[in-house]
Amino acid sequence: MSVLDGPRVEMRRILHEGVPYWVRLEGEELVLGDGRRVREASASYLAPCDPSKILCIHLNYESRRIEFGAPALVTPTYFQKPITAVNAHRGTVCRPANTQYLNYEGEVAAIVGRPMRNVAPSDVWDHLAGFAPANDVGCQDFRDTDAGSMLRVKGQDGFCPLGPGIVRGVDVRTSVLRTYINGTVVQEGKISEMTFGIDYILADLCRHITLLPGDVVLTGTPANSRPMQPGDVVEVEVTGLGRLSNTVVEIPAPVHAVGHQPTDSVAVRAVALGSDARRS
Repeated sequence: MSVLDGPRVEMRRILHEGVPYWVRLEGEELVLGDGRRVREASASYLAPCDPSKILCIHLNYESRRIEFGAPALVTPTYFQKPITAVNAHRGTVCRPANTQYLNYEGEVAAIVGRPMRNVAPSDVWDHLAGFAPANDVGCQDFRDTDAGSMLRVKGQDGFCPLGPGIVRGVDVRTSVLRTYINGTVVQEGKISEMTFGIDYILADLCRHITLLPGDVVLTGTPANSRPMQPGDVVEVEVTGLGRLSNTVVEIPAPVHAVGHQPTDSVAVRAVALGSDARRS
């Protein structure tokens, strides 16, 4: 059955008494497979998948293309996050003390359920386990050195929150994505505004790269990605999928001053602040 069809099903994963469990949500409780119940509010969440890779599209919403004045796109380009970037619902997002431009990017994560290689766009939906809200966190202070690869910009530990769970049975193409900072909407975009649909993106990638069960593909963010501050609660909500919540904290700067250091250049501010940079 296609991931878009059938009744809505959501599976979450928590750590309970030191053991990971898949659970389902019933009201204000999470139900383990053995019948035990845990209060949802007190649950310690794990990411809802263990990817072998996290692949991401660079620019995929018309509103964001317009915000940056980019030319119309003919074909997508991609980058990759290390798997150590995986984070979970209610996890902390860490901003090193020597940086200042830690941006949110609310996205839809497509999670692979069956091996994919040379899959047609029309068959992509049959190969997915489901979808989850995601935050493609980026430390734009490293934009001057890693603008193409995004390795340090987007690949730092914990920079890929996912969850609360994996959802199927929802036609995400009709959903709306919203990002909140401390309860205020700061991003909003219809999934239908994507330049390249989820089916196109995964079919494109798996022409050359085998996608394995649990792999994550991040599908782009709308306009108005901006920096977060320590203490902020950042939430990504996708209608039908749920609401992912994380808290920003500050951590010490790296001990050793080797390699490229964070910068505050015109190019960095242009990406971190978007249209706000042009008004400053």
